[in-house]
Amino acid sequence: MTAQYAVKFIGVMVAMFLADICWAYYFIKIEERKSVAAGVWAGLIYIFGAFTVSSYINDKTLIAAAIIGSVLGTYCTVEYKKRKENK
Repeated sequence: MTAQYAVKFIGVMVAMFLADICWAYYFIKIEERKSVAAGVWAGLIYIFGAFTVSSYINDKTLIAAAIIGSVLGTYCTVEYKKRKENK
């Protein structure tokens, strides 16, 4: 694995991690009927998603990074919300 590939892999993983955090908060804001906040989260989803897709179009192995980031983003967000609500 080259250093350049490792940077791309980590970049895609982080982008999907952030995109999944955005997805979670997007749905939360929709449920709360906060249209402006939901719109901001939607824009962030698009930014992170566009970076991810444009990265793995050229290298299909980066899909694994997207999957890892997605799983971790959703898991961390749900765990954070559970802990915050339990306090």
